[in-house]
Amino acid sequence: MRAGVASIADMRPYFFAILIALFATCSRACDLALVLAVDVSGSVDAREYDVQMRGLATALRDGIVREALVESEAMVTLIQWTGSSRQRQTIPWTQMRYDADVGAFAEKVSTNRRVWRNYSTAIGEALVISEKVLTEVPQCRRKVMDVSGDGISNEGIEPIARHPVLKKMGVIVNALAIETGDEDLTGWFYENLIMGPGAFVITANGFEDYPEQIRRKLIREITKPLSMGIIRDHR
Repeated sequence: MRAGVASIADMRPYFFAILIALFATCSRACDLALVLAVDVSGSVDAREYDVQMRGLATALRDGIVREALVESEAMVTLIQWTGSSRQRQTIPWTQMRYDADVGAFAEKVSTNRRVWRNYSTAIGEALVISEKVLTEVPQCRRKVMDVSGDGISNEGIEPIARHPVLKKMGVIVNALAIETGDEDLTGWFYENLIMGPGAFVITANGFEDYPEQIRRKLIREITKPLSMGIIRDHR
C-alpha cells in the first residue's frame, strides 16, 4: 500500500502537466470564425463567377494562408449572396486543424455550384445571413465577415443598418471591392460596409485582379489585425 501511495504521489506532477496541456489546447481552439461571402448577383457572369471561386480556392491553398488558418484552428464557411431573400450557406462550417482540412475546403470552393444568377445586390441581407451562421460558432474568439462584390447595395436592408447588431456580436466586416466601372465602389464599401477594429477594404481592378487581391486580403485578415483603412494601391 505504501508503495502504491508513493507511486501516486510521484505521478502527481505528471497529472498537473497533462491538465495544463489540455487547458492550453482548449484555450487555443478556434481563434477565428471566417465567413467568406461571395457575390453571385446579375452583374457577375459565368466566367467571372468561375474566376472568383477558383481564385478563392487558390488563395486558401497559399502557404501563408494555409498555415495561419491551421495555427488559429479556424472555422470557415462559404455564403453565396445576391438579391433579397437569396443568400445561402453553400459550404458548412469546417474547422482547419490540418493542412488536409484546408485543402479539402479549397477543393469544395473550386467546385461550388452557383445557386442563383440574374438577381440584384442585397449586401445588407448578406450580412444578416452571416450574422445567423456566426451564432453557430460561439466558441471562436474572433469573428470576421469577408465580403466581396462588384457593386453597391441596391435592394433590401442597408448594410450600415446592421452595424449596431454586428458591434454587439463583436464582428469585424472586411471587404474586397471589385472595381468594374466608374463608381468608387472602394469608397462606398469603406463608408457603408466595413466595421470593427482593424476593418479594411482591398481593391481589385476587375475580376482578373481578384485572385491576387483575395489572397492578400486573406493574409491580412487571418493574421494580426491592423488599423481600419483602404488599400487602393496594390502594386
